Amino acid sequence: MFDKIKILYEDDDVLVVNKPTGLLVHPDGRTKDLTLQDWILEHYPNSTHITDVALPSTDQKDNSLPTTDYQLQTKYGIVHRLDRDTSGVLLIAKTQENFENLKRQFQSRKVGKEYRAYVYGTVKEDDGVIDRPIGKSAKDFRKWSAQRGARGALRPARTRYQTLSRGDGWSYLAVFPETGRTHQIRVHLKAINHPVVCDALYAPKQPCILGFDRLALHAHKISFTGLNGAEHTIEAPLPEEFKKLIN
Repeated sequence: MFDKIKILYEDDDVLVVNKPTGLLVHPDGRTKDLTLQDWILEHYPNSTHITDVALPSTDQKDNSLPTTDYQLQTKYGIVHRLDRDTSGVLLIAKTQENFENLKRQFQSRKVGKEYRAYVYGTVKEDDGVIDRPIGKSAKDFRKWSAQRGARGALRPARTRYQTLSRGDGWSYLAVFPETGRTHQIRVHLKAINHPVVCDALYAPKQPCILGFDRLALHAHKISFTGLNGAEHTIEAPLPEEFKKLIN
């Protein structure tokens, strides 16, 4: 899996990689599979010293509240995440200073993100906005929901999209998440009845179509500002499944 990780851009402060589908970013405690974190440890050991102040994780099974004691968490320079089955562009800070710089940009929503997705059904609108808060699914602890019945704290979430093309039972979208909630794009597209093709979690009864045997979601572009003030837009090439359909 490590040989599939491609470096898209690198300077003294930041590394931008194209994460392959199927690769976890962080260990999930359920499998012993290698992760992007392991790759960083092997190739960029200095990044393992980058830390973030955060609350300890909580046990979701008993819904206990976190303690008020803060702790330092080793972040390996990873500023944001992609789902295991989502491919595409991902930022890794190489210094503590740039980790804080990029973190501020994510928190203030100054990082531009563009995804590409194939979804089930014909999306009628050429462009649209999904502005729905996201909470936990009432039926499955693994899932999130932007529909009626979502439980727990509902967090604001907003996603823009453009319809690039349509076919028989599918649509191809450019998607621009303006917030960064867990599974946001997948949850929002399901909420408008157009789940991502081959999404085993949010569309388990739908057959994989269009030749996909993976989640048809790809982080295509990201824009951010470097420590020196330079603006960067980095693009991860479309996966072969996407290219074949476009051609």
